[in-house]
Amino acid sequence: MNARRIISSIGGIVALLALVGCAAPKPYDYTNFRLHQPRSILVLPPLNESTLVEGTYGYLSTVTRPLAELGYYVFPVAVVDQFLKENGMPTAGEMHQVPLNKVWEVVGADAVLFATLQQYGSKYQVVNSATVVQVKARLVDTRTGTLLWEGTAMAQQNSGGSGNIIADLIAAAITQAINAGTDAAHDVCPQANM
Repeated sequence: MNARRIISSIGGIVALLALVGCAAPKPYDYTNFRLHQPRSILVLPPLNESTLVEGTYGYLSTVTRPLAELGYYVFPVAVVDQFLKENGMPTAGEMHQVPLNKVWEVVGADAVLFATLQQYGSKYQVVNSATVVQVKARLVDTRTGTLLWEGTAMAQQNSGGSGNIIADLIAAAITQAINAGTDAAHDVCPQANM
């Protein structure tokens, strides 16, 4: 009987340790965001670490909508992109080097959203096609340079998995053919933005 109690006690301790080890992640600290609440946001084209060139503007075309729906004035990305290109910053990398005080002085934006596209596009396996968008972003106050928010998001959409290997092979081949002519990741971007 003592052996059963010992085993039961050990089982309880292991369960307790497992629960402690699975603690929820610490919530994001929004103190700086609350102290410097932006009303207007300038979104720069993202740095593109993916293998697809169209990722930069495919993602950029989707990122402003959720911000505008939250009530922020978002400067038109096409106008900002063209303005920066005409002023000697033709790439996203150069645009990310723009001095924040100049953004405030020239444009009047309260904050700048810097994004890095880590993954963008479709990956093909034998019986599945996965379209992935992963982005890392940070929001910075233009007057003080204070980091207001940062985060990473990923969205993925899979095509296969019916259980019928022949049907899955055909579906994967058709999906790959369709995705080769379109930008499937563009449709996944809104999920990552949310």
